[in-house]
Amino acid sequence: MAKTSTDNAGNRDNDAISTQASSVYDRLQHDILTGQLQPGLKLRLKDLIEKYDTGNSPLREALSRLSATGMVVREENRGFRVSPAHTEELMELTRTRCWLEEIALRESITHGDTEWEERIVLAYHWLARAARQKDKAANHTSPEWETHHQEFHLALISACNSSILMDFCAELAKRSFRYRNLAEVVEYRDSHELEEHRELQDAVLNRDADTAVELLRKHYTVTSQILLDSGHFE
Repeated sequence: MAKTSTDNAGNRDNDAISTQASSVYDRLQHDILTGQLQPGLKLRLKDLIEKYDTGNSPLREALSRLSATGMVVREENRGFRVSPAHTEELMELTRTRCWLEEIALRESITHGDTEWEERIVLAYHWLARAARQKDKAANHTSPEWETHHQEFHLALISACNSSILMDFCAELAKRSFRYRNLAEVVEYRDSHELEEHRELQDAVLNRDADTAVELLRKHYTVTSQILLDSGHFE
């Protein structure tokens, strides 16, 4: 009986560590994506334990998970660093997003139903609304805009019938979001960006896969080139 009680206590401790690790993971990831933790920064455990008010075990678990997603780099016998940001990675991210999302978009256009179409229309509505509010506030990098921007792009490919493909696309979108924040580019294409999303929505709803793919590819590559031209990356 004593052994059972000990086992239960151990399981509760493990669950608590895992829950805390998930919270620390989310907070660390947010700070990396938004540029609060800069590329190449040495992640000192003592400082992070104090900053995120956590323990050593949850922190190490969170860092290991971030290492698996490419957000941090584990260095042999030297701990962890925030992953660097290079032009080569940004270019690779853009190419890979275009490849994967073309597959997902074509599949969604082929198999999407009316509910999928409604998701796209609703996602665009909220994106346009956020764009109007962003313009009024002269704030072109608002969290609301970024949230609805990501939701719109995920809605486009949400009928691809592959959760694995969706996960890959979402992960690449996160990494691209990090580069946009690091570049501190306030206006990518003035008012034209929302128009690009509207044209993309129309092509998708018209089931014009070739046009939709071309618009999506142009949307990503133009943004990528603007970020590269910003001169923030080696």
